[in-house]
Amino acid sequence: MRRREVLDYLVYLVVRVLICIVQAMRIETGHWLAGRLAWVFSDVIRLRDEVVQDNLRQAFPRLSDRRRRQLARQMWEQLFLLVLEVAHATRKIHETNWRSFIRLKDVAGLVRLLLDDRPTVIVTAHFGNFELGGFMLGMLGFPTFTIARALDNLYLDRFLRSFRGRTGQYIIPKNGGYDQIARVMDRGGTMVLLGDQHAGPKGCWVDFFGRPASTHKALALLALGNNAPLTVCSTRRLEKPLRFEMCCLGIVDPLTAADRLGTVRGLTEWYTRSLERLIRAAPDQYWWLHRRWKPRPQRRKKKAA
Repeated sequence: MRRREVLDYLVYLVVRVLICIVQAMRIETGHWLAGRLAWVFSDVIRLRDEVVQDNLRQAFPRLSDRRRRQLARQMWEQLFLLVLEVAHATRKIHETNWRSFIRLKDVAGLVRLLLDDRPTVIVTAHFGNFELGGFMLGMLGFPTFTIARALDNLYLDRFLRSFRGRTGQYIIPKNGGYDQIARVMDRGGTMVLLGDQHAGPKGCWVDFFGRPASTHKALALLALGNNAPLTVCSTRRLEKPLRFEMCCLGIVDPLTAADRLGTVRGLTEWYTRSLERLIRAAPDQYWWLHRRWKPRPQRRKKKAA
């Protein structure tokens, strides 16, 4: 255990030194470096290249191999830009100048929900700079709660939590956090959840880019079980680093929803279609790294009596 703690602390020190170097860079220099690193990871190392290319073929079957390779490189560049922006955000974006970095679009309905006494569920995806989405909501006076698995490295986990909680984005552990979620909803809080991850064999299977994908039921259950409006939001990167558009793509209120949207399957299909529409508009900003589509398990035949 002692050796593990020492190793974790050394890794933490290396990460902190790298972050200090990134913070000392000009944004323009970091942008240039992100492009070079993207080429290395996508064309030289080809990290998770098989998964990325397979996902792109499933989502965009008509794209040429050259265009898919270009999208993969752009995706890596967006990932490195996310790290660059997170490192600079706390020093550059403040309550007095946030309008220079963030453009709001169709958020009037969302603001009304956040000011209401009822709880709210926000669904987003691994798209754009989703980390700064929660950061910005907290800065604007709307604290949020999100579910995340704790990092194995205790020091890095503590550091990441400090960044997320700096403006009011609080983390609930993925395992054993049910009571905390219930308290947040009872108090009229705001839950922010990622809705684009594979949910395993027991998930709700809905179409995502025309192919069935296992999707978590918990988001719809959380909204329907607490009469909490569910909204799909995004933080899309604009023409250069540290320039974003925060957008609300749609809202469904369980109290006024049509019959289909008042069910777990209907609500899951709705937010999945919304996320798909978001990703189609800027596919280079989506994380194609994780396996979204996995084979649907075969149903076991019941044993004869």
